[in-house]
Amino acid sequence: MMMMNTHQFLLKKTDMELYHKYYKLLLLLLLLHLFLCMPFFSSGAQDLRKQRAWNNSVSAMFVFGDSTVDPGNNNFISTAFRSNFHPYGQDFENQTATGRFTNGRLTTDFVASYVGLKEYLPPYLDPNLSMEDLMTGVSFASAGSGFDPLTPRISEVIDMPRQLEYFKEYKRRVESAIGKQKMEQHIKRAVFLISAGTNDFIVNYYALPIRRKTYTLSGYQQFLFQQVKQFLQGLWEEGARKIAVSGLPPMGCLPAVITLNSYNALLQRGCIEKYSFVARQFNLMLQNEVNSMHFGTAHLGAKIYFVDIYAPLADMIQGKGRLGFDEVDTGCCGSGYLEAGFLCNPNSIVCADPSKYVFWDSIHPTEKTCNNVFKASRFIIDDIIGG
Repeated sequence: MMMMNTHQFLLKKTDMELYHKYYKLLLLLLLLHLFLCMPFFSSGAQDLRKQRAWNNSVSAMFVFGDSTVDPGNNNFISTAFRSNFHPYGQDFENQTATGRFTNGRLTTDFVASYVGLKEYLPPYLDPNLSMEDLMTGVSFASAGSGFDPLTPRISEVIDMPRQLEYFKEYKRRVESAIGKQKMEQHIKRAVFLISAGTNDFIVNYYALPIRRKTYTLSGYQQFLFQQVKQFLQGLWEEGARKIAVSGLPPMGCLPAVITLNSYNALLQRGCIEKYSFVARQFNLMLQNEVNSMHFGTAHLGAKIYFVDIYAPLADMIQGKGRLGFDEVDTGCCGSGYLEAGFLCNPNSIVCADPSKYVFWDSIHPTEKTCNNVFKASRFIIDDIIGG
């Protein structure tokens, strides 16, 4: 497996000067953590649990990635990239702003409910978690993270290798409670979800010149690809056998990306093709690799799937009105052009009906968007969580 030399990750003094030069721009971009909902959302959680009652093969769920699957880990680290304030969480239970970057539950919460584990998947760093909470699964994800080691350094969040280290720590905690053999079986029957990559392009490669000085676009895609392979190998070595890997969304259709790249951000709100083209290229590479891993390990009982979120999301955006969305290029919070994270706050104006919007803020999706993506990918979900 290809590895990058340590010195390639270090920031030189000149690079740091460039970093500060672009800092103001980053304040608008740093929360572009769009996985755009892994396709595991469904309304009617109670009914879904009844539908899945026959399935007792899933022991737990573990999640790694960025803001679209971070239920609040960033609340417990020293970073500004949080969403534990209103209007985030306005449609969550008791209107609680938990640190989830949406108006309600994350897709991973609905997956946990769908497979009969629990209503909400908690953040691993929550110090109040009980052993029962741990046993049924947690999220290690951190808003602002990415596969490139530089990406989480920009926003001072938890990188992917550290998320994997937290999982190893998790295993030790569980082993101390139930023993090594039961712990290993517990991990073997668990589902693993991975969602990252958007920040690497939007927040890192295109926003800062550091990586562009070393890599061509194609070279950077290959570099990220190797990081993904390394992370998957690490999960495999720790016992993961049911793994879902999300591809990138149509990045050029994010409202904030449109605002910052359109010649007339008020009147010309079409998707920025060059960003979406990069996502399609990377998705093809990732899909081929994941498919290869799946067929190469199927005889060992493994299920490793690529989850396409690009196509269903693009369909929602391009089919304005047809799927019940009135607003497809702005977010529900504030003006919808740039608000995300701390720019979407208690002083922001919020739309009357988030279900009419594809995006909650200028980056992250509404629950209805997640539901539609879920429906488009249900067959993959049922297969991977099957016995």
